[in-house]
Amino acid sequence: MDAIVVYESIYGDTRAIAQAIGDGLGARAVLPVHLAQCLQGTADLLVVGGPTHVHGLATERSRHVAAHTATEDGRSHLVPGATQEPGLRTWLRDLSPAAAHHAATFDTRLDRSVWISGSAAHVIARRLRRIGIDVVASESFLVEDTEGPLKPGELERAHAWGAELARSLQPAEESSIAR
Repeated sequence: MDAIVVYESIYGDTRAIAQAIGDGLGARAVLPVHLAQCLQGTADLLVVGGPTHVHGLATERSRHVAAHTATEDGRSHLVPGATQEPGLRTWLRDLSPAAAHHAATFDTRLDRSVWISGSAAHVIARRLRRIGIDVVASESFLVEDTEGPLKPGELERAHAWGAELARSLQPAEESSIAR
């Protein structure tokens, strides 16, 4: 299966989750969104994720505010390219329906009810469906605080989720041979 993971990350937690998903999936590429315009052709599975900001997808403003706050507080753990465009919102708006046969979405968010925290994964899924891509799964991975770190066990859970996505999308003949 040909899989690509595209992510947006500010502090690195979403990037770490994306990499763990990609490793579990055996993805062809794991790319930050600002480098994903170079994608050519159609993937079997496109996995897209980002941090939850203000109940949904990060905006250009929310990324810059987060980066400014981290810099002002003396933190240096910003991901390279964290404020580069395009962000996920723009990238999803410009994405071709021919980019993938199927998609899965993920986010990082606080360990609160979705009603309280929101979910970028749900917003991403809605946008992918709107352009005609079949979304097969969505998942949230939890952080301790708005700037991380990830809750214990989340990287392992992300790896396992990626492996499960790969198994669930195997063609019927491949899965019967593997048994």
